[in-house]
Amino acid sequence: MSNPNISRRKIRPTHPGEMLREDFMPDYKLTVTSLAEKIDVSRQTINELINEDRAVSSAMALKLSRLFGNTPEFWLNAQLAVELWEAERRCGKDLERIRMLKAG
Repeated sequence: MSNPNISRRKIRPTHPGEMLREDFMPDYKLTVTSLAEKIDVSRQTINELINEDRAVSSAMALKLSRLFGNTPEFWLNAQLAVELWEAERRCGKDLERIRMLKAG
């Protein structure tokens, strides 16, 4: 019996850095430099994020949500989806051996 809580998604969820790079930055005409300045982080931090080499932290989610008028949960949920997908791929066989407990 498989665990219904484990995602069986075949395609990796969109990384929040890709969303930032492909959707938000062009729509708001932001460069790496201008985005970094607006949220008071380094250009390196933005580069790592948009190149998907950095995860969105809680602090970054707060900054991005303030800048773009959405919620920190938007950014954190996107990051969480990527991390869970990657973890499932790393731990898949080990997870299959674990059986869900039933109360009672």
